[in-house]
Amino acid sequence: MIRILIAEDHLMVRAGIRALLERARDIEVVGEAADGFEAVEMAVELTPNVLLMDIMMPHLNGIQAADRVRRYKLPVNVLLLSMYADAGLVRQALQSGVFGYVLKTSVSDELLEAVRAVSRGKMYLSEPVSSIVAECAPSTRFGDADRPLDTLSPREKEILQLIAEEHTSAEIAGMLFISEKTVEKHRSSLMEKLNIHSLAGLVRFAIKEGLVDRNA
Repeated sequence: MIRILIAEDHLMVRAGIRALLERARDIEVVGEAADGFEAVEMAVELTPNVLLMDIMMPHLNGIQAADRVRRYKLPVNVLLLSMYADAGLVRQALQSGVFGYVLKTSVSDELLEAVRAVSRGKMYLSEPVSSIVAECAPSTRFGDADRPLDTLSPREKEILQLIAEEHTSAEIAGMLFISEKTVEKHRSSLMEKLNIHSLAGLVRFAIKEGLVDRNA
């Protein structure tokens, strides 16, 4: 039996995904999370075989959560869902150690196929995503920091997303269990590394790089 944890911030979408998965006799949904923070915490607690996550989630997106799973060495394989076959997002996802990337527009039997493949440690990419990967040179796909976003630490990416979601320094400090002074230091570091000199500029950069939903 494949044990799966679903992370999706939209309740109706999450319910639809759960209903689809539960029709399969070899899949058991062990839990649901509404954001990346909760997904990582529940992955530690529930030890699923597969963590199925939407990329665009508040507070901590799917790519950042996948990176935490990798850094914490959790015994779970990550499968990402996205509305976008975007080269930048695909590149970030693969660098975070995910095993699959499926488009929401094709979610049906393909999702079941992807879950089964990822549970066995096999890579699964939707066709448009596979085409993007095939067109990218290996150095572009997995290379060293050659884009501004790649210069940021995982913590800086988390704070950048929270800034773009219009959280105050005090709110960010509370979410991440750090001091406001530390938040401010990270914000200054972000501006210096990215050569951006305003909060509005940081927000525009976060949207451009797919850290927050461009349609929100």
